[in-house]
Amino acid sequence: MTAPVQSPQWPRQIPYIIASEACERFSFYGMRNILTPFLMTALLLSVPEHLRGAMAKDVFHSFVIGVYFFPLLGGWIADRFFGKYNTILWLSLIYCVGHAFLAIFEHSVQGFYTGLFLIALGSGGIKPLVSSFMGDQFDQTNKSLAQKAFDMFYFTINFGSFFASLSMPLLLKNFGAAVAFGIPGVLMFIATVFFWLGRKRYVHMPPEPKDPHGFLPVIRTALLTKVAGQANVGLVLALIGGVSAAYALVNIPTLGIVAGLCCALVLVMGFTGVGASLQLERARGIHPDHAVDGVRSVLRILVLFALVTPFWSLFDQKASTWILQANDMTKPEWFEPAMMQALNPLLVMLLIPFNNFVLYPMIERMGIKLTALRKMGAGIAITGLSWIVVGAIQLMMDGGSALSIFWQIIPYALLTFGEVLVSATGLEFAYSQAPKAMKGSIMSFWTLSVTVGNLWVLLANVSVKSPAVTDKIVQTGMSITAFQMFFFAGFAILAALIFALYARSYQMQDHYRQVQVA
Repeated sequence: MTAPVQSPQWPRQIPYIIASEACERFSFYGMRNILTPFLMTALLLSVPEHLRGAMAKDVFHSFVIGVYFFPLLGGWIADRFFGKYNTILWLSLIYCVGHAFLAIFEHSVQGFYTGLFLIALGSGGIKPLVSSFMGDQFDQTNKSLAQKAFDMFYFTINFGSFFASLSMPLLLKNFGAAVAFGIPGVLMFIATVFFWLGRKRYVHMPPEPKDPHGFLPVIRTALLTKVAGQANVGLVLALIGGVSAAYALVNIPTLGIVAGLCCALVLVMGFTGVGASLQLERARGIHPDHAVDGVRSVLRILVLFALVTPFWSLFDQKASTWILQANDMTKPEWFEPAMMQALNPLLVMLLIPFNNFVLYPMIERMGIKLTALRKMGAGIAITGLSWIVVGAIQLMMDGGSALSIFWQIIPYALLTFGEVLVSATGLEFAYSQAPKAMKGSIMSFWTLSVTVGNLWVLLANVSVKSPAVTDKIVQTGMSITAFQMFFFAGFAILAALIFALYARSYQMQDHYRQVQVA
């Protein structure tokens, strides 16, 4: 006789995390979705009108870069010192202070930008940790429920975003910035309370001690170890990355401080990673085999993350470029352009259950195995298609056609379908592929892909300020806006092709913990 197989059980603490995330996402998207309109109509009024749109885009994408850069700091602090729970709690309080600054300093550029910095620090710092912390609540007995939990997690994000996108533009218009930025602050405080209430139920994974065979020590050994008769190509590449980063820093007056610093970071990481991968075997013997193999796995994951960055270039411009396009479209008098963004989370909430219960099973019955990487590659390509559509809309507008704002429904639907395939899937993929000692850090690298994606937007904006580039665009017969839209579409589709080719040789990992931790 055999014992009956028990069904996997849901962790009782998950509702606290989900409720906290719903409020936090309302808070974040509430302020983010009115940031561009507020900059255009209030804070940047001293900027000449013809330059105001570009300036608002630069501020918006610089803020997003900060939000998705600080996960590196949050992940490192949590992994090495305070653990995920404590790091999330304390950074959430900083997050609340940042919201207060936005509400109080609505007429002060310096005070407002300080608030944006504090929100970027708080929101960015907890961003990889909340999803990773939720993953910690699962083990081998119930890991089959993890993807559903991550889908629910993503559904909740968009539930908060939907109501924020509808209400915040109207609150900004009718009650002013103090109220519109203050309400998200209140929601963030409620989110912090929800998270705190579950403190006695959570599984707490302790911080990992400093590992002499960790990721960075193995990388350093691979680069610095000499082998008789072999050139140290990896170290040369790392040095080239350092020199290139220094050049980017020197050109900060041209690139801007945020773009310059991010370029420097990307160049150092990119060249160092490639250099280390070329001679990683030199670390074997000095470090145990499992450490070297783990680093090789991480480097392979980072290649996939790098190929996702074009998706974020396109996705985050719905809150800048697409709003600026919507400003020039016909719409009902009561309707604010920023309210179109509510369509994105609404479609996400519809698509997640549709995909899980209808589309994915139907595709599986056709004999096509839907892996995480196949979903992500398709999502990047579909996102590129959405920008072909929005570019075609821009061409019609440039030609003198007065188009309704509801034409944007088509590209929003495509963009959202791509988002569900990439972002919701990528959260669980990033967690499952991360070795135990690097859960927070790997999730930080996942969110860093958003920083790099927004960096491409800033660099594109810098390039079109060059007269030589502008002249070339004019020769195509398209406006600068339309040209950039088609450029980003091609950028994403090319990345999707490379992603699909690389994913074919990727070996999936399973890094869920084995047993329940008290």
